[in-house]
Amino acid sequence: MARRRRRRRSRRRTRRIGFGGVLVFVALALAGVAAVWLGLRGFDGLRPPVTPEAGDAPAAAPAAPRPPTPVRPGPGMPSEPEPAVVAPNGGPHAPPPEPAAVPPGGEALVALVIDDLGRSLGDLEALAALGVPVSHAVLPFESRTGEVAAALAGRGAEVLVHLPMEAAGGADPGPGTLHHGMSAAELAAATRLALAAVPGAVGANNHMGSVLSADERAMRAVLGVLAEDGLFFLDSRTSPDTVAYRAAAELGIPAAERQVFLDPDPSPEAVRVQFHRLLALARSRGAAIAIGHPLPATLSVLAEEVPRAQALGYRFVPVSYLVERTGELP
Repeated sequence: MARRRRRRRSRRRTRRIGFGGVLVFVALALAGVAAVWLGLRGFDGLRPPVTPEAGDAPAAAPAAPRPPTPVRPGPGMPSEPEPAVVAPNGGPHAPPPEPAAVPPGGEALVALVIDDLGRSLGDLEALAALGVPVSHAVLPFESRTGEVAAALAGRGAEVLVHLPMEAAGGADPGPGTLHHGMSAAELAAATRLALAAVPGAVGANNHMGSVLSADERAMRAVLGVLAEDGLFFLDSRTSPDTVAYRAAAELGIPAAERQVFLDPDPSPEAVRVQFHRLLALARSRGAAIAIGHPLPATLSVLAEEVPRAQALGYRFVPVSYLVERTGELP
């Protein structure tokens, strides 16, 4: 009797152990499958899969990141993300002392060029109120280009065509952009269209253009059209690699280079520092050219500083007055 009881208890233990073993085996098997699946999918495999867009790379190869959407500068914004490139007076330095007076018998000529016009007539009133010659660089295909060009012609103001040129970094120069991939004939045709959109212009300068101005083949095609119309070229120097001024000089085209950007930093304090640098450069070299934009701070600082500069003996002239002299400056 005792043996039978021991056999029954042994069978029960065997059944219990067998059933539990099966459960443990199944659990381990499921865990193993899950581990393999997660290893293949990665730790984010539990997220819903992303549906590839048309034209993306196959799922087996990760798609390259898309470049940022080009952003056009708004009204009055600096021409390009590169305007902090300053030449030939170098990069940021400690603020210079207050402007010194021009010595008796000396000459310090200053040319102010205001870029990115063609979007508003209001900018012209503030510039006219300065009471000194200003050279107006007008974008050829903006919403009010025709009105702005006509208003400036009526005032006898100096006008340049602000030629949109290909820039680095995805920046968009706007309609009518001249690209380095264009043929010489295409570049010439696009340049003629831009000139026709700004009647009365006596010269041109580049809007953005850090890519195109470094391409000698392209620049010679553009400059050839300016030569046909008897126009001069002002190199805005948005890149240290620009060849525009040298190419113009080699072609016998009157040309000049920008020395100072007034508003790469559009705060009034920074604009004032740049204006004082401009005067110091004009005093030491005899002449200097600055480019600015119709920003509120720029216009406000110019309204304060231009009369003071005149009182110190600085003379403001159109940039056309300096096109053959700037290249001779030391």
